[in-house]
Amino acid sequence: MRFRSSFILAVLAVTLPVVFVRAEPLQAVPSAPASNATQATMLDAVWAGERVVAVGDHGVVLLSDDQGKHFRQASAVPVSSQLTGVSFVDAKRGWAVGHWGAILSTIDGGETWQIQRLSSTEDRPLFAVHFFNAQQGVAVGLWSLILLTNDGGQTWTEQTLQAPSGAKKADLNLMGLFADSRGTLYATAEHGQLLLSEDRGGNWRYLDTGYEGTLWCGAVLADGSLLLGGQRGTLLHGSATVKGLSRIPTQSKGSITSIAVAGSRVMAVGLDGLVLQSGDGGHSFQEKQSVDGLSLTAALFNVEGGAVLFSRRGVLADQY
Repeated sequence: MRFRSSFILAVLAVTLPVVFVRAEPLQAVPSAPASNATQATMLDAVWAGERVVAVGDHGVVLLSDDQGKHFRQASAVPVSSQLTGVSFVDAKRGWAVGHWGAILSTIDGGETWQIQRLSSTEDRPLFAVHFFNAQQGVAVGLWSLILLTNDGGQTWTEQTLQAPSGAKKADLNLMGLFADSRGTLYATAEHGQLLLSEDRGGNWRYLDTGYEGTLWCGAVLADGSLLLGGQRGTLLHGSATVKGLSRIPTQSKGSITSIAVAGSRVMAVGLDGLVLQSGDGGHSFQEKQSVDGLSLTAALFNVEGGAVLFSRRGVLADQY
């Protein structure tokens, strides 16, 4: 079974499944201040109130207080390993996850972070995190790893996942998390699997998408339908209650790494500079490629209607 340690490994290569085991406990090394921090690979980004918070390579956390026009590095991040996912419940309280099973928390809008969890002997990465409120959160990662908290991350409990139909064990890599307005949580995974939880991560069931490749990301559209992004330009649209989703045709073979939704506006971005834009709620898309073909890893809409884009070379100016 293949695994990709983060979205950016889809940009660079496909690797074999490796879990690094250390003979000695891991000593966390803080992320170092860098003059070129805005050029670090960013893997996920969210809004924390009116602030953009992005996370990525070398424990770099970037902050913007002007709708994504300018970024600066967070002042204190206690790890220098790759951060792959981030979630905020308000302008101040947020969590980030990454390699070595790291879970970090902040109570000051991402300025400073503290370690809540770190696997000191085994690098079993976490790929995504979602918090419903200041107490209840879910993190997912390598080989069906699911962690739950009901106390704001003070304690995390591993949740056992049943095997999908036809499999002997649950060992899918869970790549992304997103939720709808009712609190239904979805996890994108390998082999076209989409998992659904209606009790905030306690129990899960598998949904048949009709697709066999890796699903990297997903989002809930304004009408309540789902949009899923996967390998080789795969974009699936439909309802979670219907078996199989319809495929939206794309010309690009670049994997889709991130989906942003703002009302009727939808943007999906991916490898090789792929940008798919919709103005009708995700029913139809216009396809573009960035001029330099730089692979895109995350996207947000700002209040001014522009796109805040991130790539394997850091923050990008809005070209769209």
